[in-house]
Amino acid sequence: MFDTLTTEPVSPAPADDGTDAYSPSIVDVTINESVFGIRAADVDEQRSSASMLISKMYAWRGYSGNHHIGEDPNRITLTASNKNGVIGTLSLNLDSDVGLLADQVFQDHIDPYRAQGKVCEIIKLAFDPAIKSKAVLASLFHVAFIYARDLHQCSDIFIEVNPRHRRFYEVMLDFRVECESRPNPRVDAPAVLLRGHIARGTQRIAEVAGKGDHAVGDRSLFPYFFSPREEAGIIARLKRIG
Repeated sequence: MFDTLTTEPVSPAPADDGTDAYSPSIVDVTINESVFGIRAADVDEQRSSASMLISKMYAWRGYSGNHHIGEDPNRITLTASNKNGVIGTLSLNLDSDVGLLADQVFQDHIDPYRAQGKVCEIIKLAFDPAIKSKAVLASLFHVAFIYARDLHQCSDIFIEVNPRHRRFYEVMLDFRVECESRPNPRVDAPAVLLRGHIARGTQRIAEVAGKGDHAVGDRSLFPYFFSPREEAGIIARLKRIG
């Protein structure tokens, strides 16, 4: 079944859907009559739920490391949740005096972009494989992209991924390989450094966002990003929130 997607503005989570302890939605995404709220995880209960999902998914893949999500002024944790709780999460880690997590392994490749722009990284990504929806995953990434571009003026987004998963990010999100595989001690596994260029992402959004299954021949997530009109509304709401 294809995704049938509609979006709604900011709204509190319904009291009976199991997410009443969560922050209000940035945007609600309705897919085939199921409602998914995209939220900033700024309350303890929500961060705890996100941490549990990450631990579950990383353990399933055999990765080690600390997956606790705490308060951090340079980090924005987003979640996608339905009536059963958090089903997807990622964190946008902004560059600061302490740098990015990826600097531990790839600083020599990140520094040139840091010198000519503003960098950030996607970390702690986990998504419940039982939720087979491009639209929900795309919505989570698009809100992170909006935070990076429109609220923090980033020029480049990095992500460290297992070499087995690099093709997914290349095809689905137009990431490009910045550095080939190196050992990553944080997860005790090899990692490839990928880079997403904000300007290129903006171009792809302008080309196909909002077209969904009608974007014939485009296998990426970009057709499932919010339409330009929806994106403008989300940007305005996030700027009001601050």
